[in-house]
Amino acid sequence: MSGLLNKAKDAMGKGDSSGSSGAQQGGAGQQDYVDKGLAQAEKRTGMPQNQQANEKITDQGREMYEKQTGSKVNSKISN
Repeated sequence: MSGLLNKAKDAMGKGDSSGSSGAQQGGAGQQDYVDKGLAQAEKRTGMPQNQQANEKITDQGREMYEKQTGSKVNSKISN
């Protein structure tokens, strides 16, 4: 689990530094449940919100899950 946290910290450090916090940044503009959960956790803990970094974090987590279990994550939960 600490590997995932380290990757999350790395992604946040390399994310967009434009200063926009939690704003939708182009693209489809749709967040799945995991993205929303991570954004809410950041908001509650006072961490800066960065949607691009969050997408990288949740995508990496989904890929790790799928690799370990061999099953796909439901698209309602993580796309």
